[in-house]
Amino acid sequence: MKLLVNSKSQRVLYAEAGKDVVDFLFSLLTLPLGTVAKLIADDSPAAGSVVNLYSSVDRLDDTYICRDNAKDALLRPAGGCESGRLALLVGSVGGAGSPAAAAGAAGFVQRIVTYTVMDDLKIAPMSTISGITILNTFGITDIGSLQEKTVQLGYAEGLEMLKASLQSKTVLTDVFL
Repeated sequence: MKLLVNSKSQRVLYAEAGKDVVDFLFSLLTLPLGTVAKLIADDSPAAGSVVNLYSSVDRLDDTYICRDNAKDALLRPAGGCESGRLALLVGSVGGAGSPAAAAGAAGFVQRIVTYTVMDDLKIAPMSTISGITILNTFGITDIGSLQEKTVQLGYAEGLEMLKASLQSKTVLTDVFL
């Protein structure tokens, strides 16, 4: 993923991202709250009391649970997560019988487009005009103050983005600068 950084303000203006990154970001919306609490419980104040709620279920003795699988359903809810790790995306969103599935397309967005990901995670298809509009919106008059920075988005960065997205409007800046 390529970031466009304003070196004067040390802020990410936007990122150029492909399908894999956008599918990952959109897949964060599919994570159940219990999974989010488990993923960020270690060190994030972002989850607040949700982490306490998760810990309460975890510590609750099975004699107080109504059904055999109720505790597992709360601690390891289905969707968006496999083995406690963020899933980038599994399967086709369109379903097995859809034209997208027949063509081998999986995920949420088309591969043929590059996307603009704003610092606050607003996402749109990228174009030259939208790039110029973004520069005008931020009042950029000195193009020399802009730097391109290429970053990798792995598991650790994905988890940091999830945490930051719960508490910040400057996610890309917070995670990558």
